[in-house]
Amino acid sequence: GMETWAALEAFIDGRSYELHIIERGQMKQDVVADAGALGSGLKESGHVEVPGIFFDFGKAEIKAESEAALNEVVKLLQENPAWKVWVVGHTDNVGTVESNVTLSGARSAAVVKALAAKGIDGKRMASHGAGPYAPVASNDSDAGRGHNRRVELVKVP
Repeated sequence: GMETWAALEAFIDGRSYELHIIERGQMKQDVVADAGALGSGLKESGHVEVPGIFFDFGKAEIKAESEAALNEVVKLLQENPAWKVWVVGHTDNVGTVESNVTLSGARSAAVVKALAAKGIDGKRMASHGAGPYAPVASNDSDAGRGHNRRVELVKVP
């Protein structure tokens, strides 16, 4: 599944050369939540982003590569059995506000359902869709929109 390219250039009648090797493969995303960091964020600010939860564009089904992040949230909630959290979904501003609020709500509900399926009591969690209302970056670029599409945990007081 990897493509390799090599280029060799000789200079000064072969007494000097440059070798360039380029390997092209699938991009690997290693951004994953850590239960300790999530707990620290919740303790310090009352909310924390959960990196590593992914969805296809316009859909609310959690992608398989989100498993590690979900397991860290489970670990966090198991280690803190008295905590209750709101699971808040956020979107970028592509599409209508209404569709983004609906989508973010469906995504946060999917996360709650996945956590409950892993043994976390559903009474400890509630889902909420914030849509595009709380951006953390500009929606004027792909990178900014990527930062705005996220799931957060908010500690219920």
